[in-house]
Amino acid sequence: MLRSWVVPAMAGVAMLCPLFTPTVAAQNDDWASLGRYREANRELGPPGFNEDRVVFYGNSITDAWARHFETMFPGKPYVGRGISGQTTPQMLVRFRQDVIALQPAVVVILAGTNDIAGNTGPSTQAMIEDNLVSMVELAKANGIQVVLSSVLPASDYRWRPGLDPGPKIVALNAWMKEYAAANGVVYLDYHSAMANEHLGLGQELAYDGVHPTEAGYRLMAGLVEEAIAEALRER
Repeated sequence: MLRSWVVPAMAGVAMLCPLFTPTVAAQNDDWASLGRYREANRELGPPGFNEDRVVFYGNSITDAWARHFETMFPGKPYVGRGISGQTTPQMLVRFRQDVIALQPAVVVILAGTNDIAGNTGPSTQAMIEDNLVSMVELAKANGIQVVLSSVLPASDYRWRPGLDPGPKIVALNAWMKEYAAANGVVYLDYHSAMANEHLGLGQELAYDGVHPTEAGYRLMAGLVEEAIAEALRER
């Protein structure tokens, strides 16, 4: 198992990629951005009768996608809880507030690329694995089905060039697939459907090699609908 790589802490993020810059709150006293969705969570309230609420949980890829849920998933009780720039330790801190408290039937977790980029400091694959396992175990302990999504392909990060993330993403996804199969979790393989010959994303699917275009999100939408349906069948 490949899990020995380490990436350095990120430098100069604010100038290089605003989409991956931590929020002001995260930079100050709210490291996990617990304040981002606090009011929205209160306003949301519990699921309705027979409502199979789904929380999409992740970073900027999920954050941007949620703005299009009404058109891509019309009538579906899908809730976006992504925060730009976040890594798995930050997501773990806010998991109880932004997932469990919303009482979803399913959580779709998409995370890990920012850890590989070093957004909150050096990170090994083992560290990412531990955080993902903790999120899965918290969900299952609270009766929530899990869809564990592969990290999207990326051959480079514009805000942190030269890390060669492609093979690292492949290794992390291989572990996810194996873990999901052994632990009754649905594995959602975006990577195989989206990767080009450089283990990255082409311009038709991602405008900057990381963040999907509308075409990229529409491809992902079909795949996630199948994964959610599978998770609901396993309840």
